[in-house]
Amino acid sequence: MKAKELFELPKSLQIFSEFFDPEAAPWEWVGCIKKALSGLDFSSLPDAKKKEEIPAGVAVEENVFIHKSVKLPPYAAINGPAWIGANTEIRIGAFVRGSVIAGEGCVLGNSCEFKNSLLMDDVATPHYNYVGDSILGNHSHLGAGVICANLRLDQKTVMVATPDGRVDSNLRKLGAILGDHAEAGCNAVLQPGSILMKKAIVLSCMAFSGYLPANVIAGERVEARRLPRFGF
Repeated sequence: MKAKELFELPKSLQIFSEFFDPEAAPWEWVGCIKKALSGLDFSSLPDAKKKEEIPAGVAVEENVFIHKSVKLPPYAAINGPAWIGANTEIRIGAFVRGSVIAGEGCVLGNSCEFKNSLLMDDVATPHYNYVGDSILGNHSHLGAGVICANLRLDQKTVMVATPDGRVDSNLRKLGAILGDHAEAGCNAVLQPGSILMKKAIVLSCMAFSGYLPANVIAGERVEARRLPRFGF
């Protein structure tokens, strides 16, 4: 499985293109996020929001780029290194824990937490989400309360299911990988190493694990059948 089968790094994030090989396995990108940010000179970046434009209740650490068009809430915390792209909205209570890249037009929602993750363009994580060690493709969406679990209970390395069999990611922490336009419904839990291909959907309240092909809905309800009536 190759990353290019799930998503394409958008133009807004081409500054990081040397770190994200489309021919690599998609889970390999997770280990490249911190490297991509560490090679950046934040002091030389244009179009950054000025310190005086950041609300007093938004705590921002060093090595954080926030595009001047980003909409900030009264209260949030953004730890570096981090990149927040143009026209992205950060909502109240969001916590960016570091090593996070968000492209253009994203929503980092209220009371959401992000850690070592790559969000491409127009990614929506609007309410109460945890996104750790994950890759969210362009136009992907997490419903309210969706959790991208990133650690096995036995703390062994995360196994990844692919069409060709199970593969050891060699990562102790690996969350979910969503292709372009993939979605998870409200209160779903995406187990460590879950892969949703392009336009795949996990319905609400599921604990999903494994591999979901493109254009497939997991947890789709079977239509109720009319039962015969018995007389006595």
